[in-house]
Amino acid sequence: MDAVVLAAGEGSRLRPLTDQRPKGLVDVAGKPLLTHCFDALVDIGVDELVVVVGYRKADVIDHYGDQYGGVPITYVHQREQLGLAHALLQAEPYVDDDFVLVNGDNVFRADLTTVVDRHRESESEATLLVEDVTEEKAKTTGVAETGADGTLVSLVEKPDDPPSTLIQTGFFVFSTLIFHACHLVQPSDRGEYELTDAIGLLIGSGRTVETVELDGWRVNVNTESDIEGVERQLGQ
Repeated sequence: MDAVVLAAGEGSRLRPLTDQRPKGLVDVAGKPLLTHCFDALVDIGVDELVVVVGYRKADVIDHYGDQYGGVPITYVHQREQLGLAHALLQAEPYVDDDFVLVNGDNVFRADLTTVVDRHRESESEATLLVEDVTEEKAKTTGVAETGADGTLVSLVEKPDDPPSTLIQTGFFVFSTLIFHACHLVQPSDRGEYELTDAIGLLIGSGRTVETVELDGWRVNVNTESDIEGVERQLGQ
């Protein structure tokens, strides 16, 4: 199974650290942020890394070259940052079977193989890793409403009244049907093509979307305080 890694953003909330380097090369606990991501994917045995780059893309390509940990890397360029669904579509020509998708600014310490295994066993079109958080945090991100069996009923972006405290983590397994859904997505109020909307189209068309709850921890690195959070978790 291949993995698509989204790593095109500017990392504006990490400035000045990202003034002269891409977000993926910012040092987090002694190594670049993207290296944490790549290590997690190599550990679960992916066959290829398809890395979507944008801001200061040459720095990422020069740093990692054409392979990481023995896994080949293909780079694709997102020329404009128009949302996660748009970013994913840049990788469509390079993916022809079920695949992992991960936001490259996450640091995980969890058994991610459970998500891949659930996806294969359920033969679903999508399987999302979700995390149980406080209600206040749930109001700031994408919230998953699930049925009793763990299937996804809906995704709600930044709700005032969250239907649950389960949030999406930025780690997914998809069938290639997600590309068709991304093509159908219309721009959101902020002018971006949202992956959340594409997943909603899968649900709305009657496709099965599964969830697996995070057993471990993860930090979405957007600010210097998030870097400090990773280092606290790792005891550094």
